[in-house]
Amino acid sequence: HRGRLYESTGLVGRSSLREVDLASGAVLRQRDIPAPYFAEGLALVGEELLQITYTSGELFRWDRSTFESTGSATYDGEGWGLCYDGTAVWMTDGSAELFKRDPVTFDLLATVPVTDDGDPVVRLNELECVGGAIYANVWLTDDIVRIDPASGRVTARIDASPLRASLGGPLVTDAVLNGIAYQQDGDLFLVTGKLWPTLFAVRFVPATGR
Repeated sequence: HRGRLYESTGLVGRSSLREVDLASGAVLRQRDIPAPYFAEGLALVGEELLQITYTSGELFRWDRSTFESTGSATYDGEGWGLCYDGTAVWMTDGSAELFKRDPVTFDLLATVPVTDDGDPVVRLNELECVGGAIYANVWLTDDIVRIDPASGRVTARIDASPLRASLGGPLVTDAVLNGIAYQQDGDLFLVTGKLWPTLFAVRFVPATGR
């Protein structure tokens, strides 16, 4: 948003809300999220940042300009990924379903099963809403899927394994693809992984030579 990356970091006792300079990667502002919370997905709704938690069933609301609390809400189940399509907030819980929620009340509006050629796509994780589609990391894989939220059908599968390979050296077990954002300027996706030292700016293009 306006050249700044807003980021949610996880792990109990290490969770935070951050504003990051894209050019340098420097953390410009940080608000720590105390234990027992494990912060997960983050979405900008107007001038509020909505941040969900892994197993606490707690949604935090933050003022984007001050990082001060503007309220909270509760929900059932786990919280993994979050994105805002301009009308509704979409959430994942690690299953093969998308959850459509009201951005003001966070009430559940609809549940959409996600399938690829008829098969459920499990472990849906971090999300980004772009151009009427929802892009989702598939946890424990190098795949990003593009989903039609109306039908739940996967309309494209993106192979991000070259990004992991470019990091070189062995990564710890948890260092999986786990972060996606969209930068309208340049039509770029910003992609990273859990515990990755690098954020990649990429464009998704059709596969060739296969």
